[in-house]
Amino acid sequence: MIGLLGFDLLRPAWALALAAGPVVLAVGLLGLAWRRRDLAAWADREHRARLLPGFSRGRARLRLALATAAVLFGTFALTGPVRGYSLQDVERAGHDVVVLVDTSRSMLVQDVRPDRLGRAKREVRGLLQRLQGDRVALLAFAGDVREVAPLTHDRRTLEQFVDTLDTRDNLLGGTNIGGALEKALALFDGRTGAHEAIVLITDGEDLEGQGLEVAQRAAEQGIRIYVVGMGTEGGGKIPDEMRGFVRDETGSEVVSALDGSTLRAIAEATGGEYLSVRDAALPLEELYEKRITKLDSRELWAGKLRVPHDRYQWPLVLALVCMVCEVGLRERRPRRRAKEDAA
Repeated sequence: MIGLLGFDLLRPAWALALAAGPVVLAVGLLGLAWRRRDLAAWADREHRARLLPGFSRGRARLRLALATAAVLFGTFALTGPVRGYSLQDVERAGHDVVVLVDTSRSMLVQDVRPDRLGRAKREVRGLLQRLQGDRVALLAFAGDVREVAPLTHDRRTLEQFVDTLDTRDNLLGGTNIGGALEKALALFDGRTGAHEAIVLITDGEDLEGQGLEVAQRAAEQGIRIYVVGMGTEGGGKIPDEMRGFVRDETGSEVVSALDGSTLRAIAEATGGEYLSVRDAALPLEELYEKRITKLDSRELWAGKLRVPHDRYQWPLVLALVCMVCEVGLRERRPRRRAKEDAA
């Protein structure tokens, strides 16, 4: 929120409308000046009292000041001035979703743009933009598994964590999909899998070979796994800062290809679904919209909501008072007072 005059503003875009006040003042002063000039052209000072008996410049200026104040107070009310807050407990219907992002070195292959890991980050950001009351946890894995963020509704913080995902944070090489799935299962409360889901984003090279075994345990708990395959079946070489590309024991450059069959088997074992970046333009968002949102949801405590107190009534009342006074105020003095002043 943007602050103004000691208030926070709920609708700061309307602050630009405050410029209408100075515009009204400038136009009003210009009008008074023109009227004064025209009057001077038609009559000298001695005869002006007869032409406009009881006319008061002070009253004319006061009416202009009241009109300007009414515009300023009215537009200030539109900005939603806030003074004070209250906290309310918030519960939202949604799902618990654990997102697993492969950060192994093979995710640096550039067979998709900008590379597999960069595309995976884009997919997760797109998912976070579509959340509807869900809690999301973020795990990164290679040969090891790292909890980047626990289950939370804090989408903004999750987006910041997504930007930090990097292959250089891996403690162990390889791709341990089974270990990542086990860690994801441990984050759920274990009551029911009807409202829980795991999203796995990887190129599918399950070097430990335990992914399918853990997926079967997830199926027993009723938890579905949705998989997004990163890469192409043709694959590509893995960049290496020292040697250009990663090489094997024989000195040959290693080519990493998408293992779609393994990933599809993991997803289907749990009643989930597999999509690759070649199957859909936005595979993760498609899985969320068509599959995850269709799962049973439950009430999830989302914390306390800070509810601002909109005090628009205060400046609005002042604007109405100024308008009434401006309309009721005449530029000419009452006749009795005008005669006394003339005498």
